[in-house]
Amino acid sequence: MAPFEPSALPELLPVFYRRLFPHGAYGRWLGYGGVVKNYFQLREFSFTLRDDIYVRFQSFGSPQELERELQKINPYKIDIGAVYSHRPNQHNTVHLGAFQPQEKELVFDIDMTDYDDVRTCCSSAEICPKCWTLMTIAVRVIDRALVEDLGMRHRLWVYSGRRGVHCWVCDDAVRKWSPALRAAAVEYLTLVKGGAETVKKVNLSEPIHPFIRSSVAVVEKYFEAYALLGQDILGSPESWDKVLALVPEDHREPLRDEFPRKRDSVQRWELLRGKMERTRRPGGTGRSAPCYADWEIMLQFCFPRLDINVSKGVGHLLKSPFSVHPKTGRISVPLDLQKLDQFDPFAVPTISTLCHELDAAGDDAEQDDDDGCGETEPKRRARDYKRTSLAPYVRLFERFVEEMERARRGERLRRSDLRGDF
Repeated sequence: MAPFEPSALPELLPVFYRRLFPHGAYGRWLGYGGVVKNYFQLREFSFTLRDDIYVRFQSFGSPQELERELQKINPYKIDIGAVYSHRPNQHNTVHLGAFQPQEKELVFDIDMTDYDDVRTCCSSAEICPKCWTLMTIAVRVIDRALVEDLGMRHRLWVYSGRRGVHCWVCDDAVRKWSPALRAAAVEYLTLVKGGAETVKKVNLSEPIHPFIRSSVAVVEKYFEAYALLGQDILGSPESWDKVLALVPEDHREPLRDEFPRKRDSVQRWELLRGKMERTRRPGGTGRSAPCYADWEIMLQFCFPRLDINVSKGVGHLLKSPFSVHPKTGRISVPLDLQKLDQFDPFAVPTISTLCHELDAAGDDAEQDDDDGCGETEPKRRARDYKRTSLAPYVRLFERFVEEMERARRGERLRRSDLRGDF
């Protein structure tokens, strides 16, 4: 992979926006089939330009106009905002208070820095294959709940380009949700509560909600490899004391006495879990109430941590898919949920790599140009990205847009049948 140098962005970005960015599918996505008049024109975009110049309330008459602007200014970062009551680029001409956000996708932002209290391998903006498992778990837990519990259908999961993941829920009804509904959804999906001063951040009691049971089932699949082997959370007295602080006192001291006699984190966890499971058996031990400390530990160490402010605010901006991360050079690419466990953030192409791949394919392209005179720009660009490692991610994005379009056509047919329009 070609090394990325942030200083090279002014030379690389024009190539990216001219030859690689998926303008066609991107415009179709945010246009939502043109069902609502002026939907695309009322959308806010914001751009971060060179030297951290930040430009808000940009809007465009068509996807083609946006494409021309991207190729003209070559932004370091693109953020997407709400669909407003008036065109965002005219917001200064609108009466104060009349300019309001009307709709936006329900979005989630999951950032690895929010897990610093439970990961030992890295901290702050650093990530590694060990702690990336937390992002895999987050996508699995949240996506299952969005589909099975909340009935959502069109979810676009995207790697942020550095240390996290974003989700865009694009269902027609959900885009109209109020801030209160959005906040309620985040509250439903939140189990880890409390700041840095709070030792025990997950508290369960009977009856256990089905969402919690389902989430524990997801976490369990990854817990041994991630927490017991990767993070070794019960590997030393210092580390196991942090875990035992989450266990009720009547169970804590017996475990503290027995832990040193066990060989490793896996054996110590089996001991702890066995004790908790015995309290939950029908009839129980007769001495104490059912205890879910093992579930609480698994959830505190692995459960997704959502930024409620990003999700509840209709006017909140979020980095666009296919943005280039200015520090890592990696592209914000869609995630394939069928291959989520194999996703490697370090294998995501950088803008340097993509431009290098285009150069390497250049000789072939020149040969093709001799054969295909008069080829249109969109066709040429489609052929360009297919010569690079961005191709599978663009195809994934196109499939997502096509699925939304199919669903929209199906809904229109259903409505015409109900009205008797034959």
